[in-house]
Amino acid sequence: MNGLKTLDELKSIRSKLKEEGKKVVFTNGCFDLIHAGHVDYLVKAKALGDVLIVGLNSDKSVTSIKGEKRPILKQDERTFILSNLKPVDYVVLFDEDTPQKLIEELVPDILVKGADWDIESIVGKDVVINNGGEVKTIEFVNDQSTSKIIELILNRYKE
Repeated sequence: MNGLKTLDELKSIRSKLKEEGKKVVFTNGCFDLIHAGHVDYLVKAKALGDVLIVGLNSDKSVTSIKGEKRPILKQDERTFILSNLKPVDYVVLFDEDTPQKLIEELVPDILVKGADWDIESIVGKDVVINNGGEVKTIEFVNDQSTSKIIELILNRYKE
């Protein structure tokens, strides 16, 4: 079931899941250097429903958001890693800075972001709520981030 899908493929899958009464959870992110915080977050997101779809920022999108030195891992690697994590059912790439279009097309039952996001500022919340869905945040268990990992590596190897 795991794997990278196009938006059109996912729209078809989403339609079937809706007919089956399955609860679809959607989250998104860059997932540049996968760490324990990411995995914990994805496990908790999946526990909220039956199927977890991850919208993955493409390389172009990550560079636009994070700057020209990112991503560290290219989208093919990030897609491979994410799609092989147990809680992740489907991965879909997007080039835009936000997943608004994906959310409008897929209309998940539950939209999830990290607790560092204020629910009012979560992209796509109106689409989900207006269609009877829920928007939730997940607390982070550790203070880990890709930026902190990069900083740690750079600091350790300074001459």
